Amino acid sequence: MIGDIVTVTIDRPLGSYHPEYNDMYYPINYGYIEGIIAPDGEEQDAYVLGVNEAVEKFTGKIIAIIHRSDDVEEKWVVCPEHCFFSKDEIMEQVRFQEQYYKSEIVM
Repeated sequence: MIGDIVTVTIDRPLGSYHPEYNDMYYPINYGYIEGIIAPDGEEQDAYVLGVNEAVEKFTGKIIAIIHRSDDVEEKWVVCPEHCFFSKDEIMEQVRFQEQYYKSEIVM
């Protein structure tokens, strides 16, 4: 799936806060990919990197998978087709949420 083009529906736009955890600020756009069911039974979650404004939908390429060894979920990392991010750059941008899990980035 890395390299695939997907559309992410953003339900937590850049600059918003988590609906249940009021102190969790979203410094990037975060959402889900409609029609793809993740191991948790919900639609597949995705971080969107390289987009510096809040958006409702975003179409881009999957550049990485964040595997959590202490959770059933995986997060996909999506960005504009022309962008590249290293593992360190990805982790820096998703640390706001991944700091609570044992995460590994697969590219």
